[in-house]
Amino acid sequence: MGAWDLLLVGLVMLFGLVGVLVPGVPGSWLVWAAVLWWALKDPQPVAWGVLVGATMSLFLSQVVRWSLPPRRLRQSGATPRMGVYAGAGAFLGFCLVPVVGAIPGFMAGIYLYERLRLGRHGEARAALRTAMRLGGSSVLTELFTCLLIAGAWLGALIWG
Repeated sequence: MGAWDLLLVGLVMLFGLVGVLVPGVPGSWLVWAAVLWWALKDPQPVAWGVLVGATMSLFLSQVVRWSLPPRRLRQSGATPRMGVYAGAGAFLGFCLVPVVGAIPGFMAGIYLYERLRLGRHGEARAALRTAMRLGGSSVLTELFTCLLIAGAWLGALIWG
């Protein structure tokens, strides 16, 4: 598989990661489609292993999301800017503390946004709890799964 193909797969995957945070964009399916495209273009055992792992992870993620409360983030006062803060926090957390850092990073991003907006620790903490209760946990589940898949793809490229 050529460098341009890998770049396109990476861009589709990045678009999917951003799409998880944007309502109406099938972000997780774009990430999965990017892995499928890569596995079909480069039929190596490691590519198929990543595809199978991605498929199982997304299925499990959907099962977990069905058990969580439905997304009602607009009622909590969530804005697109909050999504940017949460997504950036999750990405930074994922890179700084591999894999598990995405969870506290996501919540730290929401807290930082609310702290800058409201100015007080107690109010920001209460807004974080409200956002997580009203669908933030569902977004976090989907984003975490997509970050795992992107990390597995990148790991397979580097070490596979």
